[in-house]
Amino acid sequence: MHLRRALILFAIVLGLAAVAASVSRPGDSDDPSPAPTTESAGPPTAAPAPEGRRAADLTFEPGDRSPKRIRAGHAATIWVEVEEAGQVEIAGLGLSAAAEPLTPARFEVLTNATGRHPITFTAASQGEPVKVGILSVVPQAG
Repeated sequence: MHLRRALILFAIVLGLAAVAASVSRPGDSDDPSPAPTTESAGPPTAAPAPEGRRAADLTFEPGDRSPKRIRAGHAATIWVEVEEAGQVEIAGLGLSAAAEPLTPARFEVLTNATGRHPITFTAASQGEPVKVGILSVVPQAG
């Protein structure tokens, strides 16, 4: 008898919750007039790159310490391949990412910070960072 009453009470509460949820849907308004629009300085939006300009792909591999170059204001994807698990950093740009032998560190870079930015790798098994390469950001042409 008590179980039957508990089940009936549960069904009533569940039904009332369903009714309350259907009544309180956002966006259901009896007012047909649209909300006033105001222009505000919201967050900047991204625009596609001009035709012919796409993000550069740069790969830093173990043993290859030659500097790689990108232009300031141009997007680039930086890949850093490693031989063991650890952390890769581009400290000059405030970027860091984890890397493993089969999963290189990946950085999406769009910066105007010209200069040479060392890329370091700290293996999980040791505490000393090792210089992997240099990302050179050069000023835009013309």
